[in-house]
Amino acid sequence: MKHCAGQIKYLIAIKELTDIDEYVRCVNISRHLGVSRPSVSKMLRCLANSGLVYEDFCNSVVLTPEGEKEVEALFSSFREVYIFFHKFLKLPESEAHEQALRFITEFPNDTCERLKGLVRRTLKKRT
Repeated sequence: MKHCAGQIKYLIAIKELTDIDEYVRCVNISRHLGVSRPSVSKMLRCLANSGLVYEDFCNSVVLTPEGEKEVEALFSSFREVYIFFHKFLKLPESEAHEQALRFITEFPNDTCERLKGLVRRTLKKRT
């Protein structure tokens, strides 16, 4: 399923926040992304309409099984691109995070796949 850049950013944020705490609230996403709570609510409504988060996201944001599958695929790509920026280009963690997120949301998918392949081959050679 193809997602817009905003959806990808929110899904990655939900994954990162879920890894820290079981309960992810709108205010946590708002702080994490540096956006307003109304913006978070609007995007969560969009994600709910797409079947990626459950409708009742006011108390806690919970991914649907489809949402979990999508997030795992997105996060896999994100991690590999992040490794490139952090370990290969030696960018600090926060900058590598920002650049990886920008890369997977703005570059064509085939370019992202080629970079991921390069990272995998290089890491395999190092081990």
